[in-house]
Amino acid sequence: MSDLAHRKCVVSSAGMAPLTSERIAELSDQVAAWQVEENHHLTRQFSFSDFVGALDFVNRVGDVAEAEAHHPDIHLAWGMVRVAIWTHAVDGLTENDFILAAKIDLLA
Repeated sequence: MSDLAHRKCVVSSAGMAPLTSERIAELSDQVAAWQVEENHHLTRQFSFSDFVGALDFVNRVGDVAEAEAHHPDIHLAWGMVRVAIWTHAVDGLTENDFILAAKIDLLA
């Protein structure tokens, strides 16, 4: 389990800088199932045997996102959920994104 999953997201502000590509590479090792897209956002697709299972997962992701005050983009389809995470305030990746990804991994 990633150490990231035990951390809390912090409030991001527009004055923060996005992570460097070096730091992104370090953190991505802890959430290996996620894809780093253009050093700007994280994505992962989850598969389920039916719509109800996928919907249940979306609801659990929503609960975690609310608790962390950090909200991903979620695409729900029959048997599939795709999640994209980035910090809108900095238009890129912050440690919050990796923390949220690690917490979502615990739900899968």
